[in-house]
Amino acid sequence: MKDVRDKHGYLFPEEDPRFHDTYKFLRRYRDANYSLKVVVRQMETQFRMKYGTSVDEFLDSIYAAGADLSGGDIEERARSIERSNRMLKMLDSSIDLLRTNHKYGEQYYWILYYTFLSPQELKGVNEIIEKLRTHISNISYRTYYRKRHAAIEALSTILWGFTAKETIKILNDFFPEG
Repeated sequence: MKDVRDKHGYLFPEEDPRFHDTYKFLRRYRDANYSLKVVVRQMETQFRMKYGTSVDEFLDSIYAAGADLSGGDIEERARSIERSNRMLKMLDSSIDLLRTNHKYGEQYYWILYYTFLSPQELKGVNEIIEKLRTHISNISYRTYYRKRHAAIEALSTILWGFTAKETIKILNDFFPEG
């Protein structure tokens, strides 16, 4: 991909790989969240049937007895679930930070929620815009796409941060040397 920058040397959001990573992450959120809940539910059901106890109670009793589960199927599944859960929690906390601290955070939150995060996927942009009307007055298609882009860009900054080079450039713009 060609490196395209604005007059200040910043990557255009469409060219910034962080934007693409965030967009891809958001597009997979709903399915990942559902899959994680299904796997946890299945694991809990299997434990109840096999051991007559919950996963937490089983693991507590195993650890209390001094058993080592390292390298086993139980540990591998638990690690996989934990890794997925941490990624989803990282996104959730980043969205919460965006919502509560960005000057357009509330609007961005609802755009991201109806577009990517709600448990049920809406049928299309018309339905998303209809839901957004209670949160953003006079929202048009153009406004929706512009604000959706800005919301993803703002979330990208929270998730992936600025590089040191970008940070120095911003500081120099506000506090020039000399």
